[in-house]
Amino acid sequence: MTDEEIDYSDIPPITDEIWSKGVLRKGFKPIPQTNQVTLAIDRDIIDFFKEHGQNHKKKINQLLRAYMEEHQAK
Repeated sequence: MTDEEIDYSDIPPITDEIWSKGVLRKGFKPIPQTNQVTLAIDRDIIDFFKEHGQNHKKKINQLLRAYMEEHQAK
């Protein structure tokens, strides 16, 4: 399918009013690149995070980042 064949008729046009409602985030920090590593973590810790919802790896990373930032400030 080419671009010309795509039917956009059900998409409302983007107006200046829509752009005026946009939010500019000041002080936005880009997300740092991640590296995949092998890390030995006790089974009960992994099980704990898995039991408390999806994205357990992301949550563990967030906690490690918070710890790092707290200790860098001192």
